[in-house]
Formats: sequence, structure tokens, C-alpha cells
Amino acid sequence: MAVAERRFRNYIAGEWVDASSGEMRPDENPADVREILGFFPRSTEVDVDRAVEAAAEAFATWRRTPGPQRAAILHKAANILEARAREVGEALTREEGKTIGEGVGEVLRGVQILRFFAGEPLRPFGEVFSATTADTFLWAERVPLGVVGVITPWNFPVAIPLWKLAPCLAYGNTAVFKPAELTPLTAHLITEVFIEAGLPPGVLNLVHGPGSVVGEAIARHPKVTAVTFTGSNAVGRHLYQVASERGAKVQLELGGKNPLLVADDADLNFAVELATSGAFRSTGQKCTATSRVIVLESVVRDFTEKLVERARSLKVGPGMDAATYMGPLVSEEQRQRVLSYIETGEQEGARLLTGGHELAEGDLRYGYFVAPTVFADVAPGMRIAQEEIFGPVVGVIRARSLEEAIEIANGVGYGLSASIVTRDIRKAFDFIRSIEAGVVHVNSETAGAEPHVPFGGMKGSSSFSREQGRAAMEFFTQVKTVYLDMPPA
Repeated sequence: MAVAERRFRNYIAGEWVDASSGEMRPDENPADVREILGFFPRSTEVDVDRAVEAAAEAFATWRRTPGPQRAAILHKAANILEARAREVGEALTREEGKTIGEGVGEVLRGVQILRFFAGEPLRPFGEVFSATTADTFLWAERVPLGVVGVITPWNFPVAIPLWKLAPCLAYGNTAVFKPAELTPLTAHLITEVFIEAGLPPGVLNLVHGPGSVVGEAIARHPKVTAVTFTGSNAVGRHLYQVASERGAKVQLELGGKNPLLVADDADLNFAVELATSGAFRSTGQKCTATSRVIVLESVVRDFTEKLVERARSLKVGPGMDAATYMGPLVSEEQRQRVLSYIETGEQEGARLLTGGHELAEGDLRYGYFVAPTVFADVAPGMRIAQEEIFGPVVGVIRARSLEEAIEIANGVGYGLSASIVTRDIRKAFDFIRSIEAGVVHVNSETAGAEPHVPFGGMKGSSSFSREQGRAAMEFFTQVKTVYLDMPPA
């Protein structure tokens, strides 16, 4: 396989610049590690400081840029990204591993996100109130925060950066963007799109590098007013502590342990397809992936047999192969994490029905492949039923009633997404009212979210804020209340 010799740079103050360290990291294809897509900087605190200073300087002008002008740039960015959808989608697939259909689909979702937020600067941003005196004009308006640190994960390297960057910029903030080290190429391409769309220098700054250095420096920087982060709970909680200690505003979107409930009246073939897609699309590397299927005991045997048969039928291979259903895990570290959880599940007494091992036949030996894995006889308290695995592993849990199924579903520290499969509207509403999740589905999989509605979780899955849709305004702006009194006559 080819090795791309291109050496990429950071983007700071409107220029592509080398990192201060001079160190580079290879960007490898997880489906075939012989393919290197390029080399990317390992930046330091010095580079973060340069980027923050550039963003702070640009904020003075960008915050006063008329809304229609900001809207026009975002709208142009959407058109450019749409025209480059195949190129960006292929880059995503080659460096993250998901299938080409999912890769291009994610880019097109990014186009939808940009188009939605291109409309935001044209919508109302405040309220007018009645004052107690006749000569007072009283209103409250939404104003930008300042410099925002945008720290994003590798599993949705187009969609998640855009659903943070688009509202950040639309509402008049400037950004220091730190993407995951495993997916730097898509971040580079996103930045190119904004540059081509006419975003002024300093408004968006891209700094590559390790989270322990670059992310930490962003969270600690005194001129970073807010930090928005999606990733692991451990890192998120640490960044929250670091940034909030100095008074910065912090938004966290973290993990999930998402249940699919299968009622005894469900169409089992339909339920199996939802479970399969939710558990194994994107190789289970979604915060909204289905990792638990809680099934009423009267149908659990039939459901489990069908799920195992479906899992065994899935084609696993490189994402660029159009026939592939499930690609590789993103890295060797992630693969070892998943295999460790599988071993733990067996030790805890869960029954491994299919999968549970690496796939290394033929060219698959050059990638990070694990077979789609199904456990049965999973007890609610097992680690594989409580902790986020972030891989193609699903556990089937038996429940004696819908009430018990909901209790099991709620019995974890997460509360991101949940779904039920049923024909009974009363069961559906009982589930909706009782489930502790920020995103609730009925007769659809746990993964998936429309770009124009709020997204976020409860309990350990979130910092109580929401992303996407108009809800994004709550984080990326602050309220200014104005009393305008007439001068004496």
C-alpha cells in the first residue's frame, strides 16, 4: 500500500504553519495499516497560545460582522462541502474505518448542519419587555461568548466538529479547533472548506496534537471563554474541572450504554434489524450505539437466535468495499479494549454466542478487525452491561415484564439514547415517560439523530446542555439585558 509523504500543518491566523515541536504523527488506515494518509503535527502549548491569541484578536471584528454576512459564509461552506462530499467521505472512511456509505452520509449530514446554522444569524436573538416606566426601552439579547475551544472525537470526524463549529461561528464566536489525533485529515478538509467559503483569518484556528497537551492547554488558557468537548467520560470530567475552575463555560457530551427494549408484541425480524444496525454499524463506535438489548422473556429465545444468525451473515472488511457492512475498529488500542471486554464478559458468566475474536484472514490481518459479537444470559450488573465498550459487542438481557425492562434500562450511569420496539401505543408511552435518556426512539434504532433538533444525554452522558438545533444557542451565547432610558426632555 502507498505511503502519502504529504506533511500537513496547523492553521492559525489565516495561515498554514508548522507546529513548534517539529514532531509529526502518521495518519494510518485502520483497515490496512500499510497505508499512511499523511503526517500531522504534534503541537504544544506554544501553538495553542498562538491560536488563542489569533482567535481573540479576530473576535473583536467577527462579533460585529452582520448576521447576514456570517450566514452567507456558512451557506457557501455548505455548498462547497456538498460538492466535495465524495472526496471528504473517502478520506473519512480511509482514516476512521466506517463504510463508504456511512462516510459520505456523514458528510451530507454535515451539509445539513451547515445549512441549518446558516439560517440562525437571520432569526430573532432576543426579547423586548414592558418596563415600569414609560421612557424605558427594555430588552434582552443573545451575544457571543468569545474564544471557544472545540475538542472533538474520532468516531464522527465530520458531523461532530460541524455541529460544534457551525453554531459557534454563526453566533459570532471564534474557535480553536482541536480534532482527534486519529482523524486529522477530515479536520484539515473541513478547515479548507471554511477557508474557501471566505471565513476571515483568525476566526477558525486548527491545532493538531495529543489531547493531553493540546486539549489541556485549551482548557487552561485564560482567554478561552468556553470549551465544548465530546469524548470519553474520564477526559471530559477532567477538562470540566480544569476549565470550570477558572470560570470558563463547559459543554460535555460523553458516553452511553444504550438499550433497545423488545416488547412481546414486537415484530422480531424488524427488531433484529434495528439491533443489528444499532450495534454493528460504524463497528459499534457510536455514543448512541445499541450495546444492550433487553427482551421480554416470552420472545427472548426466538429473538436471540435471529440476532445471532444475522450477526454471522454480516460482511466485515475495508470500508471502501461497497459490499462491507462493518469495517475495522479505529486503532489497535481500541481493538484490545474491545477484546478485553469480551474476555471479561465470558469470565462474568455471559454466554458468547458468536464472534468474540479478531478477524485476520487474508488482507484483514493488516487491519483492526473484530467479529460482530453477541452475548446471551447477560445479567444487568455485569460490566459488559454497565460500561461503554465502544465496539461491535451487544448483550441480550432477559426481562419478565416491561416494568422490569425499563428498570434494567435505567440501571446504568448513562442516559444518552434508548429505544423500544412495540406495536402497543400504551407501552410506547409508558417507556417514553419512564426512560432516563435524552434521546428516545420508538420503533427505530438507538443510533441516529436529526440535525435540527436538540441532542444530548442525561446522567453521566452529558453536562445537561444540548447540541444541535436552536438548543445550541443556549451554550454558544450569553444573555445581555439592556435598559435604554430616554434623556431628560
